[in-house]
Amino acid sequence: MRRTLIAALALSFAAGPAAAEIRYLAFDASDRVTQALTRGVTLEADRGLFGAISVRKIISTSSRGSAEVRRGGPDAVRQALPEGATETAVYAISPEGDGRGLTRALCPGAEEAWLVSGRVRLARPLTLQAVGRWPDGGYRHCVTLSYVWRGEWAAPRGAVAAEDAPSGR
Repeated sequence: MRRTLIAALALSFAAGPAAAEIRYLAFDASDRVTQALTRGVTLEADRGLFGAISVRKIISTSSRGSAEVRRGGPDAVRQALPEGATETAVYAISPEGDGRGLTRALCPGAEEAWLVSGRVRLARPLTLQAVGRWPDGGYRHCVTLSYVWRGEWAAPRGAVAAEDAPSGR
């Protein structure tokens, strides 16, 4: 009995990453500031075994740009958020490819930038806080981006590579 339980637990841990699925969640800008900076975004995200969504990439809905993001960042990023901000998930914007352009657009003059989000949920609004690190070493809040849910892109299982993700309306 004990061996069966251990084998079942080992199998469930091994199957955990395989059970995650890639989703493409689209959001439209809900205010003028967000409209001027991004218009809209599509998030390439992993939906885990228990429904938690973790962002992998941000894709511009209106153009062909995209930026890789990775979870994590210094605590100073959260400390730079404006009073009353409830977002807690920190994502570092990769400086490769379009990530450098996204950093410059969101935080002009910053050397690095992070996006801080609340819990990403289907059919719910999304708020992203951009925080940058300047050459003087200081972390500053750059902008609050507000989005409304647009929908989810349909993709056949396993048929869409990251480079083939939808980017137009």
